[in-house]
Amino acid sequence: MLGNKRIRKNYYKGTSTKRRAKILQRFIFCFEILAVGAILTVMSFVFILAHDFITQCDYFRADNIVVRGGHRLSKQQILEQANINKGINILSVNLSIIRNRLLAHSWIADAEVRRELPDIISIGIEEHEPLAILDLGRRFLINVNGEVFKEWTASDPDVLPIVSGLQFSDLNVSGELRSTSFNAVMEVLRLGLEPDSILPNRKIKKVRVDRQIGLTLYAFDRARVIKLGYYDYSYKYERLESVLFYLKKKRCFPDFNSIDLNRLDRIVVNLVKDELSAGDLKEV
Repeated sequence: MLGNKRIRKNYYKGTSTKRRAKILQRFIFCFEILAVGAILTVMSFVFILAHDFITQCDYFRADNIVVRGGHRLSKQQILEQANINKGINILSVNLSIIRNRLLAHSWIADAEVRRELPDIISIGIEEHEPLAILDLGRRFLINVNGEVFKEWTASDPDVLPIVSGLQFSDLNVSGELRSTSFNAVMEVLRLGLEPDSILPNRKIKKVRVDRQIGLTLYAFDRARVIKLGYYDYSYKYERLESVLFYLKKKRCFPDFNSIDLNRLDRIVVNLVKDELSAGDLKEV
């Protein structure tokens, strides 16, 4: 009977060993967490010291700030808008913030700011090119893309064509299409930008918009009237060139008050009346 007696396992001893193993694992895990935290703290401290050293080092001092693209704005005005001064550490500069400052200026259409190691900050801007003064009760400047970029002030150019007869609803807002009248104005003014245009924009005093009959221009030194109506402006400018050439060639004709190009098959010229001529309407 004694020989057949089964030996019972010591479960307490096994449980005690597992408990000590778990405690050891937890201790190792906590130690690893503390070690990683200590390493990260030391590295952060080292990075902060390195950052402070680099951003305050005279080696990266901006001895030269290059400004490109300014025509209307002077270099000093651009630097004041960027809020940046010569001598600043180029690595301490936030390029995005400086660019946003520049774009906040009403005359700056686009801007680029770059570092050139070790001591150069390069600023390039693109200014708006004013095309005309838009009279909507208050006057605004529009650029060659037909965008209103600022309200006109006395210090702004005053030799641009003045566009009247449009409304705020005609403008391009939130990606919506412009009106027929606004597109007509832009087409005529872009023709006036061409180097060989018979009617360059500098000679146009005013563009009056009538939603029913189209565009009427007041041009040249004496603000003579040129009625264009709608559509076919390139061809109408060609016919205008022919009419002006004809009047110049035929010296017996006096000067004109107006030219009506609404109908290309029947161009009407209103001649100036003077003491030697009973000027009237002539068809060309």
